[in-house]
Amino acid sequence: MRTSTGPAARQAAYEKIRDLVLTDPAVQGTFLTEANLVDVIGLSRTPIREALIMLDAEGFVELIAHRGAYVPPSSGREIRDTLEVRQLIEIEAARKILSNGEVPVEEMRRLLHEQDALTVSEDNIPEFIAIDQMFHAAMVAAARNSVMTDIYMRLRVKHVRFGISATWTSTSRPDEVLVEHARILDALEARSIEDAIAAISAHIANTQALLLRGVDD
Repeated sequence: MRTSTGPAARQAAYEKIRDLVLTDPAVQGTFLTEANLVDVIGLSRTPIREALIMLDAEGFVELIAHRGAYVPPSSGREIRDTLEVRQLIEIEAARKILSNGEVPVEEMRRLLHEQDALTVSEDNIPEFIAIDQMFHAAMVAAARNSVMTDIYMRLRVKHVRFGISATWTSTSRPDEVLVEHARILDALEARSIEDAIAAISAHIANTQALLLRGVDD
């Protein structure tokens, strides 16, 4: 297995290392080495090296000679800027779907039930956050603005990373998220833009507060 090379092996290495960077907050601020990754993901050095070059180009890691791939922690500025854009998009999406009558209540309710059905542990936090992202993305997609949806989805990697970090930070966060999601959905179902804005803003503010604990600008 460790002798595998070629495009398929490179893609497999890319996906495994990317998932490691996204789903394990413990690797932030540390170096990943080729030798260590060979043992962790079970592929040879060549596809791992090629995958790290791809991840460096996309900003997931920073390659530093003779040291390895550094996984940079998120700065306070990055967190605030990203969540500000997310809030702007989600609030505008809520305005649009409440004005054109296309509230995806059934889809969002189904996703909320899927989240609620999970017994969240360290092993399935990524699954919880994946459903979380689908919940929010359903609202944005329903606004039927392809440019807005494209911008939102390009931020998905950061949303996932932030969501996992916030959930790791506070064991009570999953239950809080369920309550906050229910408030967003209830506001949309009641067609109250004021309540929807308040619910979206509070949800994002709570996530931001957790993420900024002990983070430098």
